[in-house]
Parts: sequence; C-alpha cells; structure tokens
Amino acid sequence: MRVDVFTIFPDMVSGFAGQSLLGRATTRGLLDIRVHDLREHTTDVHRTVDDTPFGGGAGMVLMPEPIYAAVEAAEPPRPLFLLGPGGRTLDQAMARELAAGGGFSLLCGRYEGVDDRVRTELCDGELSIGDYVLGGGEVAAMVVLEAVGRLVPGVMGNAASAGEESFSDGLLEYPQFTKPAEFRGMAVPEVLRSGDHGKVARWRRAQALRRTVAARPDLIEARGGLTPDEQGLLDELAPDEAP
Repeated sequence: MRVDVFTIFPDMVSGFAGQSLLGRATTRGLLDIRVHDLREHTTDVHRTVDDTPFGGGAGMVLMPEPIYAAVEAAEPPRPLFLLGPGGRTLDQAMARELAAGGGFSLLCGRYEGVDDRVRTELCDGELSIGDYVLGGGEVAAMVVLEAVGRLVPGVMGNAASAGEESFSDGLLEYPQFTKPAEFRGMAVPEVLRSGDHGKVARWRRAQALRRTVAARPDLIEARGGLTPDEQGLLDELAPDEAP
C-alpha cells in the first residue's frame, strides 16, 4: 500500500517511517511510504512556503503554490487528507478502512494552517487525531502511519494480534503476562498456566469486559451495553467488577 506525506519537515516523518514495524514492512515491499518536501516546489531563493494572512492576524499561513505543485508532481494516491481539526477523528474503525484501501495521502499543516483553497479544492477531506492543538501535522501523520500501516495484511507477523487488541471489538484488551510466573510475590493467574485454551479464552474475554466496564464505560455504551451472555460471563468470572 502506498502512502504519500507532504510536509516542510520531511526528515521527521521519513525517520519515523523507516524504523521498527513500518521500516521492516517497507523493506519487505508491503508499504510504500513516500515523503515529499514542500520546499522543493518553491520558486524563490529563500524557498518560501508561507506568508502573512489576508485580513491580518498573528502567525503565518502555508501558501497554495508549493502545495499544489508538490501534489501535482507526485500524483499521490487518493484520498488526500489535510491533517486538521475539521475532519473525522481517527479511530480503529477508520484505521481498518484505510488499511483495506489501495492507499491515501496526508498533508501536514504548520503555523496557522494552510491557505483555505488547498483545503477546499485540492484535498479530499480532513483527518483529525483528536481535539487538541499541535505545532504541525507531522506528529499526526506519524500516528496515522502507525495505526494504519500495522493493519496492512502481512505487516504484523501474527495476523491474529490485530483481532485481539484494544478497540478491535469495542473493548479494551485483556491483561497480558509473561515469564517469570511469579515476580516479587505477584503470580500470573493460574488459568493462563493451565493449558486449557477454552478456559483461557473465556477468562480473557471476561477480563476485557471487566477492564472496559471499569476504565471506559463509554465504549460499553457505544456497543449498546452488555449482552446477556457478556453479563453472565462477568458475573461468573469477574463478579467484583460486574455492573
């Protein structure tokens, strides 16, 4: 899957994309992440990408010329998302949607944002990672790359991992443990050492429900509440946390 990123700080994004899971996926040919420097498409000696806003006000605004030129030269995969507050907020469902597509592109804003003609005429929409302000879109682009890239088929060594982690079923993930079985008087739950895969699966499901009820009841509400079977599982295996 190809993902293009347009930014005035290309090293920030390319450095991140070349590491860990994303870097290995790129080496294996599963991801094609292309980072474009908007300054390479300027026409003046100072490589100017911004100017003062019409109407006055603090800060600077990214100009349309270098952005249009960069996008037209790259012919990136669509949709092209402006990373900004006005779009759909990235969640696991959207990450899955993007991972299932053929590719997409991201435009990183800076300063006071981009000329609005870029937003309305060049971009296909906006994408947000949350209701807070960042210095620019580069960190947001990294979040999108990580959330989506790991879901592309073949990127994660164990495909089952994506189906069992937090938010995959509207729940937080169950607790995880590894060796040693006992550490400073704290023991791993006996059921996880039992070898009974059926019991392990039921325990993990109950713990995922318990943790979500306790920490993120909004996720339970968004699922329409607990089903009778889920309530019964909680009552049986995690009675202290059952609502």
